[in-house]
Amino acid sequence: MASIGTIIGPTTNNTRNYKARVVAQFLGINLTTTPNFVMNVDNQKEEYLAKYPSGKVPVFEGANGLSLVDSSAIAYYVASQAGSDSPLLGQTAEETAEILQYMFFAEADFMPALAGTVYPLLGYMPFVKPSHMHSEEQLFRFLGVLDAILLTKTFLVGERITIADVVFTCDLAMAYTTYLTLEDRKKFRNVTRYFKTMINQPAFKAVVGEVTLCVERIKPQASANASKKAEKAEKKAEKKPAEQPKKAEKKAKEVEEYDDEEEEAPKPKAKSKLDLLPPAKMPLDEWKRQYSNTTPTKPNAMNWLWEHLDEDAYSFWKVEYKYNDELTKLFMTNNLIGGHFNRLERARKYAFGNLLTLGKDDDNMVWGYFIVRGKDIPEEVSDAADFESFAWTAADHNDPKTRAEIEDCFAWEGPSLPKECYDGKTFK
Repeated sequence: MASIGTIIGPTTNNTRNYKARVVAQFLGINLTTTPNFVMNVDNQKEEYLAKYPSGKVPVFEGANGLSLVDSSAIAYYVASQAGSDSPLLGQTAEETAEILQYMFFAEADFMPALAGTVYPLLGYMPFVKPSHMHSEEQLFRFLGVLDAILLTKTFLVGERITIADVVFTCDLAMAYTTYLTLEDRKKFRNVTRYFKTMINQPAFKAVVGEVTLCVERIKPQASANASKKAEKAEKKAEKKPAEQPKKAEKKAKEVEEYDDEEEEAPKPKAKSKLDLLPPAKMPLDEWKRQYSNTTPTKPNAMNWLWEHLDEDAYSFWKVEYKYNDELTKLFMTNNLIGGHFNRLERARKYAFGNLLTLGKDDDNMVWGYFIVRGKDIPEEVSDAADFESFAWTAADHNDPKTRAEIEDCFAWEGPSLPKECYDGKTFK
């Protein structure tokens, strides 16, 4: 596919540049980049300023001669190149209005507050404490607004990723990598869950790579005099080798705390109700090992399951996405399954299942089966943020038709699948 144009700007450490490129990755659109671009050098050259007097970065030069200078406008244009039914754009006037609402919120409210908080600390503007504190107050207020919005939502508009999510996630990135510590992230759990879901999408990973969350807030840039004092202090420290082990120990401790930070220090918590059940004759982990290591799945692995299944300890559930009619691109449907599995993490010990992406672009569905410890849907499943987007129906595995569906689902192939299997994911 020919490139639709060139996005001009640095390709690393520039969240504004990321927006259009992430959109292009989501949609499979070819977009040319400028990896040798040097910020504050190339955008200050006469030829650049002659075309773009503001000196803004990034800019876009389309293959058709179009010229754009706003990162969100560029991203929106790239999203439109998938056609009027682009999965990242609104499918109705109402959806389009909602998408624009969140894009404007991100750019007109959230980003100025974030810039006023972080830019002085990075040395991009003078640090004035009252101004910084005012911006920080606004930043936390807007994060609180977003947290409330995401309490009952997986994505901002509808049940799928839109360009609003791409723009807001890129704008959130600076906050999560430079300023929001673990304690801050605890206060905005819904935003944090949303941010992690988005940055773990393959399209984001392809552009941004791994995102390292903030361990300690950045400090204001030191003045020239302070830098000289720091240099002298360093020289003095070099003459005191005895202190080095303590410093090393302190750093090691910081690293250790960082490594564990996302899991948090273990706290005493009530046992799961499922842990109080009588021991199962077939441990679920044993089935997971058999499933992973026995080929072919059908009949070998499935025969093992039916032979060893403890019917008193487990139940089967048919799982279907409630909004299959809204699904568009196959890869996006598969990403949706991955996001759902991320939010089922608490159930990892108690459940096993396969959700399959069936069908073709613009005519596909999420369909599958789960084995669950106990006879009811456990809290570990039902408290997932997007649980309500899926229909869980109790299934009788002794019914021949249902058993055939379970076997074909776990094998990812077979005549009982509602549609052709494109891909899927296993929860184990």
